[in-house]
Amino acid sequence: MAITNFTITVATTGATDIVNITDEIDQCLSKARPADGFIHLFIPGSTAALTTLEYEQGAVADLQHAIERLAPRDIPYEHNLRWGDGNGYAHVRSALLGPSLTIPVVNGAMHVGTWQQIVLCDFDNYPRNREILVQIYAEA
Repeated sequence: MAITNFTITVATTGATDIVNITDEIDQCLSKARPADGFIHLFIPGSTAALTTLEYEQGAVADLQHAIERLAPRDIPYEHNLRWGDGNGYAHVRSALLGPSLTIPVVNGAMHVGTWQQIVLCDFDNYPRNREILVQIYAEA
């Protein structure tokens, strides 16, 4: 199995910013040109996550609201007491969704649903430039 590595950088606003990165991942796939295999994505850091979503305004807002209900910003977090950086909620949100995602590649294309896009969720409390490691595994 051959592995090709790419890194993409995405500017975010923080504050549960949800960014569609499907096109950037597709560009990596076009460069690697695998027939079959899979793409593994990983975002270093403990305040962001990767998932899939129908990237339209309603679904994005629904996800943001659901995340706010699961890990509200305005409750006490031990992390904030220890470090004083006010982003305890971001660490919890990231842990719930996770830092990685794997997508099958079939006949040179990502095998995703018609309305399924790959999204980066940045939960931190300030804008950042997020790096995502893209590893494409293909049959040799």
